[in-house]
Amino acid sequence: MAVHRIGVFGANGHTGRFVAAELARRGVEARWIGRDGAALSRLQAGLRHGEARVTSVDDSTSMRHAFDGLNAVINCAGPFFDTCQPVIEAALMAGCHVLDVTAEQVTVLDTIATFDASAKAAGRVVMPAMAFFGGLADLLASSIVDDWPDVDAIEIAVALDSWHPTTGTRLTGERNTATRLVVRDGVLAPVPSPPPASLWPFPKPFGSQPVSCVALSEIVLLSRHLKAWAITSYMNGKPLADLADAATPLPQAQDALGRSDQMFAMSVRAERRGHRREATVTGRDIYFVTAPLVVEACLRLLADATPDWAGVRAPGELFDARDFLAALADVLVLQPSAFGDEPLDGAIANASTRSLA
Repeated sequence: MAVHRIGVFGANGHTGRFVAAELARRGVEARWIGRDGAALSRLQAGLRHGEARVTSVDDSTSMRHAFDGLNAVINCAGPFFDTCQPVIEAALMAGCHVLDVTAEQVTVLDTIATFDASAKAAGRVVMPAMAFFGGLADLLASSIVDDWPDVDAIEIAVALDSWHPTTGTRLTGERNTATRLVVRDGVLAPVPSPPPASLWPFPKPFGSQPVSCVALSEIVLLSRHLKAWAITSYMNGKPLADLADAATPLPQAQDALGRSDQMFAMSVRAERRGHRREATVTGRDIYFVTAPLVVEACLRLLADATPDWAGVRAPGELFDARDFLAALADVLVLQPSAFGDEPLDGAIANASTRSLA
């Protein structure tokens, strides 16, 4: 069996520590990379695993050397506006696949525009937004669209019982002033004004809640490989109020795994010609669950990647989405109604999906 080595850039950050712990749990040879040598040494000592390398995005030569000998790099260092481009450049030069956990649409769009051709030339995969926001919704949507060649509409709804943002999340939010995009008429387009809103029937403990359009990286990922006339994403109000409140504290560990007590649900619906498919997952701590998501994707890339996979890719393009989700059953609870076809009632089936605009 091949031995693969994976580097985590930003390993001493909040999400980076979760990713480092997941790699250590799986016994993967790893390298912890970042600019704070003391923090990396503490991480290494705590995990009793991996090696530490100090570098930063301001030193491209040092960063490229830090990636030498690795098969893949996972970028957990935000704000991703600043780190994605230099990390991908250095990683491709070092012959690595690259994954990141950004939620920002503009960063994913820039990654596609800048690196798709060079990743193909290098025979490597670049997978942006392989996280709770981005990759998880892409996998859920891919799992239910399945054999449908096209889709009238895809809707994604997220419920969080709270959101205690990290410092990186706050810094990114302050700088993320780009126009948010949804899919309309099969192409990316600005979020309509007023933004779409709905009442969404989440599972317990959330129940039915009002949601409003919050367009994040999953919209861009899905638009890359699913033929959908409309794609819209929503979120409930409580996490948005927490983000808007400067007094909301940082996330605090509440168990031995370092998870906060935040609970989440993510539902995805796909509709085509009067039929609906839906899948919902629930779990705990959106930062924590990003680690098994991105590590599973990375290990699958290293095990199965072929030359035709090269380029900037979404997980649903490359992986068996249902098998991927099943592999994470210890952290993602898939609701039992997932994947079945449900004929819509007459009123809904006869309504045009163009009402989403």
